[in-house]
Amino acid sequence: MKALRKLFSLFNVVAAALFVSSVLALQAVQRTPPTPTPPKPDLEERQALKVKVYFTDPQVQRLKPETRTIQVVQTNPRAVAQAAVNVWAQGPYDRGLLSLVPAGGAAPKVYLRGQHFFVDLPESYAKLRYGTSGERMLLCTLTRTLLDARGQDVTFLLGGQTVETLGHMDLREPYTRADCAEQ
Repeated sequence: MKALRKLFSLFNVVAAALFVSSVLALQAVQRTPPTPTPPKPDLEERQALKVKVYFTDPQVQRLKPETRTIQVVQTNPRAVAQAAVNVWAQGPYDRGLLSLVPAGGAAPKVYLRGQHFFVDLPESYAKLRYGTSGERMLLCTLTRTLLDARGQDVTFLLGGQTVETLGHMDLREPYTRADCAEQ
């Protein structure tokens, strides 16, 4: 009985448990990990759509449309609107028209709720200092680009926040086609 007590002493039991756990840990570490599954290539078909994108004349007085072809994976209204605004931010092809986004400037984010567009302008747009006519054209070229095919109005945000103005322009109410009609 004494020999059995010495064999199952606390020290021997703890040492045996540590030995077994170290053997199991060694086996787990040496086990070959499962081969990861490679990602599936994005083979979604892109569709070409024609949209009207608005820019301004050199005098910053009139809106001028340019028909552009955009490539979209989804043809839902929000995806089409975002693609149109991305093209708008890249500027016109016609050298007689002006872009209102500085070279390399970010395109605004577009959201859609029912027939209402929400455009989140990057914070850098607040520092453009275009004056009243330039700020009006910035907002109107976006409004007309978005409302050309669908939608009721456009609400502008700045850096994800509701603001009262962009420079001299009032942003408290949504912009409609009538707000940006040709003069």
